[in-house]
Amino acid sequence: MPAEQPTILATSGGFKAGSRTNLEFHRLVHHAVELSGATKPRLCHLGTANGDQRSFNADLSEAGQVAGWEVSHLNLFTMPPTADIAGFLLEHDVVWVGGGSVANLLAVWEVHGVGDAMRRAWQAGVVLGGVSAGSICWYVGGSTDSFGPELRVVTNGLGLLPYGNGVHYDSEARRRPVIQAAVADGTLPTTHCTDDGAGLLYRGTELVEAVSERPTGGAYLVWRDESSGFAQEESLDIRRL
Repeated sequence: MPAEQPTILATSGGFKAGSRTNLEFHRLVHHAVELSGATKPRLCHLGTANGDQRSFNADLSEAGQVAGWEVSHLNLFTMPPTADIAGFLLEHDVVWVGGGSVANLLAVWEVHGVGDAMRRAWQAGVVLGGVSAGSICWYVGGSTDSFGPELRVVTNGLGLLPYGNGVHYDSEARRRPVIQAAVADGTLPTTHCTDDGAGLLYRGTELVEAVSERPTGGAYLVWRDESSGFAQEESLDIRRL
């Protein structure tokens, strides 16, 4: 069942420790499923950013059993499971992209045409979501430790959302200054940021609301003040799930 409009939930969260399994889906992933309107949810997980680790896939498959959802995995290592990646994605209600190296994710996706397939799924009403690298990928770009402990900025994201993205804004001290510097010098456009546990919901390219699966933490808008040349930051209203 497709969402009524193209929908993205970009987050810095989504998983938690399970009571009887290693992992369970936290409130943000449950929210993505609710947004799809599916009664028998089918969720596709992409673990490209962490190298398609089969052990992590198994943890998420167990999490799917706990939630009562059908969970499948689009593994690109060592080869895609199908020649029709767009068709594979369109069989699902939600696509959830895991964290890791966003630079490697984007490079591998480019090789296999995943970006075009994601755009088709998005336009068809499949809810797109993800955490960390799985958040940045939907935007123009954002800050990443893909290249080493010193953060760098990538600008070759899919661009479904015409903004920059900052993740883990409250838990990694270098994230805020790197994002603000990149917005100030024009490397990134206006940028939307999330603390751990927070997510940003978009209908089309419009930011609809900020949400969080935690009692603390927030979301932020960072833009360039043309008169001063400096970055400005504004806290967004946030709804606790």
